Amino acid sequence: MDILTHRNNDAITIEIYRKPRETGAVIHLTTNHPFEHKISAFLYYINRLTTLPITEKSKQKEWGTILSIAKNNDYPPALIHRLKTKLTNRKRALKQNCTQQQQETTTLRNKWVTFTYFSPLVRKISNLFKQTDLKIAFRATNTIQQQINTKHKMTQVVYMN
Repeated sequence: MDILTHRNNDAITIEIYRKPRETGAVIHLTTNHPFEHKISAFLYYINRLTTLPITEKSKQKEWGTILSIAKNNDYPPALIHRLKTKLTNRKRALKQNCTQQQQETTTLRNKWVTFTYFSPLVRKISNLFKQTDLKIAFRATNTIQQQINTKHKMTQVVYMN
């Protein structure tokens, strides 16, 4: 879907493809969303960059695109560099402990707790769960579904009068 392949004589090269009209829109840094949601697009981009067997020239071009998207959405470049370092270190550790982690994941099931993220204060409450075996997930308050339901309810009230 997002890969462009070229066949030259005996070699096949792979590049990351972006549509010409792609805007680079991600969740802006200043919005009221959990930090994990804000950086998820960058984690995806970096993971794709480091996982695909693309040429060094293509890697440099994609890295420049990622930094440009970050800049356009007010993310500091140092944050994006830290994400890349963290992701590559995590991948290296996973390769070393692959068999051990596979055994652990088959025997243990994670339990999740979901919090509705309406302000940064929710983070303080969720930090209380870090000492437990529970995993934490956040849900945004301004979803499209909520917007549609609110408008739908308002039209029902208007028709009832």
